[in-house]
Amino acid sequence: MKSPQKHVYLFDILANLTAVLVMLFILVALSSIVVKGFPYIGEAFLSEEVRFAVKLSLYTSSVSTLVCLLLAIPTAYAVTKTSLPFKRFFEIIIELPLSLPHIVLGLCLLLIFSSDFGTFLKAHDFKVIFEVNGIISAHIFINLPFVIRIIKTAFMGVDSRLEFAARTLGASKFKMFWRVTLPLSKNAVIGAMILAWSRALGEFGGALMVAGITRMKTETLTANVYLNMATGDVGQALASATILLIISLISLLLFNAFNKQTGESRVKNPMLY
Repeated sequence: MKSPQKHVYLFDILANLTAVLVMLFILVALSSIVVKGFPYIGEAFLSEEVRFAVKLSLYTSSVSTLVCLLLAIPTAYAVTKTSLPFKRFFEIIIELPLSLPHIVLGLCLLLIFSSDFGTFLKAHDFKVIFEVNGIISAHIFINLPFVIRIIKTAFMGVDSRLEFAARTLGASKFKMFWRVTLPLSKNAVIGAMILAWSRALGEFGGALMVAGITRMKTETLTANVYLNMATGDVGQALASATILLIISLISLLLFNAFNKQTGESRVKNPMLY
């Protein structure tokens, strides 16, 4: 009969091998784009179209992420820290878009903004269909449930005794949230922001349904990749894909660096947290 330690050791080896295989698969897949696309990077940045796509992608991703945070934080608080009626029903409806294809979510927005409501907005100079606002709207609709889920989980993990202590000491609900709940959830909020920004940067299907692809108007980096592949300009497509990959890598490195600094601060000054 084999000892339990032997079983654990074999399981560890199997888990490590699986992790290595997964890492190699992802590394090889992403490296293939970088290796073939990097020689075209210089040429891509000389292209006015690529520069436009980069600027538009950064702009739409940043605006949509900011809006997602502004909406997600109070929503996550409502479903975790208040006595909201039919709370479970709210949570199911809010998270339903997570299980739907992005192109279907884009179709939902297309129907809404093609209705009388969309006509009303257009009459008041807020155009969405085949416009930049359509890209931002798609990003928000797709990423908002994702951001709410991350922040909601963080709020649920905050020690309720600390919040109770703040209330006992006379803090209002807003002050308790601002001074206790939100700071303790800071890492999750920043993580949700970075992930939402990266997801928005790579969004295609939903934005395609609402804003379409018009060169030098609604052409994001992902749209640029699609257009260049469709027209046979593989080098330009690979260059745009490489730029996307580099931006995503930088954002991930910044997030990890922030997490490391925060962890070190907690060790040195535990009373501050």
